[in-house]
Amino acid sequence: MRTLKKEYLLHLMLLPGIIVTLIYAYGPMAGLVMAFQQFEPLSGFFHSKFVGFDNFKYVFNIPDFKQVLWNTVLIAVIKMVLALVVPLILALLLNEVTKRWFSRFIQSAVFLPFFLSWTVLGGVVIELFSLSGPINGLIASMGLKPIMFMLDNQWFRGIIIGSDIWKGMGYNMIIMLAAITGINATLYEAAEVDGAGRWKQMLHITLPGIAPIIIVLGVLSLGGILNAGFEQILIMYNPTVYEGSDIIDTFVYRLGMFSQQFGPAAAVGLFKSVISLVLVSVTYYAAYKFNNYRIF
Repeated sequence: MRTLKKEYLLHLMLLPGIIVTLIYAYGPMAGLVMAFQQFEPLSGFFHSKFVGFDNFKYVFNIPDFKQVLWNTVLIAVIKMVLALVVPLILALLLNEVTKRWFSRFIQSAVFLPFFLSWTVLGGVVIELFSLSGPINGLIASMGLKPIMFMLDNQWFRGIIIGSDIWKGMGYNMIIMLAAITGINATLYEAAEVDGAGRWKQMLHITLPGIAPIIIVLGVLSLGGILNAGFEQILIMYNPTVYEGSDIIDTFVYRLGMFSQQFGPAAAVGLFKSVISLVLVSVTYYAAYKFNNYRIF
């Protein structure tokens, strides 16, 4: 209490952040009441009829919902795994590069797509894989038939995952590189004296040294396991690839904005949030149990 009084100015600096969080993160939660109502915009929250769990029953009985849920989990899990593995491999490889100018050039080139919005990057990807794009131009030059990448469910799913990894791998790679540089250099010197090569040093010093960072990134990404990339897919997909790429977020968007079914849309959103909360809690407990990692 005495420390709180002495440092009250520092604590006051938290106030703007707390207010913004309450307004934009906790305030909108009141809208979840729509999940239990037959919501009518003209009646509002207070006068719309409560229907209990009817909206959930309705959504779970929609024939497309199982496919949407499967697409969401499949795309999100693959993205989550590759978003850890690809930057880790890049960081380990760049750590072995002795030419600093080359290492910095690769870091900048890989990090650049992270700063581009999906509006820009989605347009680039669509153009690259269109029928008249450079990829099909290369295929045609080899005497093969052009492929309609953006209209084929399997190809489109791969493009969605690959472009997402391309955009985000630079960010995670920089974090892992920073963690690697924080490892005590005397450990490497001692390993060299004991005759350990670069491979053994990576296995027994580098990987254990950055394990806490990998766990943190894994926990954070698991929290968004059902966020398979709303903005990206909304910009790039079309009705012909709904079967392989329609995810919960785009399903909710169509349900709410085009079908005007606000209650069922809110029910799907609440369902997704509860699943995400459970996954984060389980992962956080596992990280604490097996690696003694904890935030608080």
